[in-house]
Amino acid sequence: MKPRLSTDEYAAGIAAGDRVILAKAISLAESSLPDDQEQASDLIAKLPLSKKSIRIGITGVPGVGKSTFIEAFGKYITSLNKKLAVLTIDPSSQLTKGSILGDKTRMEELSKNPLAFIRPTASGNTLGGTAGRTRESIFLCESAGYDVILIETVGVGQSETSVKNVVDFFLLLMLAGAGDELQGIKKGIMEMADTVLITKADGDNLKRAREAQADYQHALNLFSETTSGWKPKVLICSALTNTGIREVWQTIELFRDQLMQNGHLASQRNEQRITAFHELFELQLKSELTKFPELQKKAEQLERQVAEQNLSPHKASTELLNLYREAIKKS
Repeated sequence: MKPRLSTDEYAAGIAAGDRVILAKAISLAESSLPDDQEQASDLIAKLPLSKKSIRIGITGVPGVGKSTFIEAFGKYITSLNKKLAVLTIDPSSQLTKGSILGDKTRMEELSKNPLAFIRPTASGNTLGGTAGRTRESIFLCESAGYDVILIETVGVGQSETSVKNVVDFFLLLMLAGAGDELQGIKKGIMEMADTVLITKADGDNLKRAREAQADYQHALNLFSETTSGWKPKVLICSALTNTGIREVWQTIELFRDQLMQNGHLASQRNEQRITAFHELFELQLKSELTKFPELQKKAEQLERQVAEQNLSPHKASTELLNLYREAIKKS
């Protein structure tokens, strides 16, 4: 067995831009083992806070071409001599809890680029399309010197609002003429999008893409004005012909400059840190149950009672909370 890296070794490797150590550090942060979580916490506290990066969330329904777009977009970003980290949140196998899709095979060219780092992560049971430790992964990539962090969410119709709590800019990929069956997904997420991007705007689909662009822009104009002062835009692109890719990046730069000038970007990140504090506290509190095997067994019993409708979820959670308080007093 290889010796465990010390926190200082992790920190030095990340500062040096060592991608192998960065990958190991992300695995450490994702681990549910108490010792790993403690070391990950110490590591993150030791690393400097980066302020130069831009965090971009990308979502869209399956088939919209997220991976194809990210590869084309990533190649453009690295052509500007910027370091790019791509954190792809894959659907998880319910049997193995592992990642189903192979993101490096879906972005073959970009994965070979020395300026790019691609990290697939299984979403597990986390709602919102982002993995439970995505924030820590973002921070570790920023500490390793990555200028642009892309977070690709699952995009399978789950509530993906949580991605807004980890990124600066939210990009929604859409298809022209996808049909009314997607309206339920569009309505909620479109209100959060900083830019809507119509993909596959080439060949016979170009005319439909331009019509969709006008329709979506009209719809966005009807939404209430954003607190940031930014007016969401609708763009079209084709990863196949490599058109519209530069315009997406220019829009993101314009967004960042505007929000940095009016102070909204800084206040948004402050709010995100507060949200992270509360969410991490809830995760750690839940993990405390694992220290009391008798509570784990009781939780399983309560789950069965709730499933059989012999006990309400509210009463079951209150009972478990009271048992936890008693266990704490005895410990």
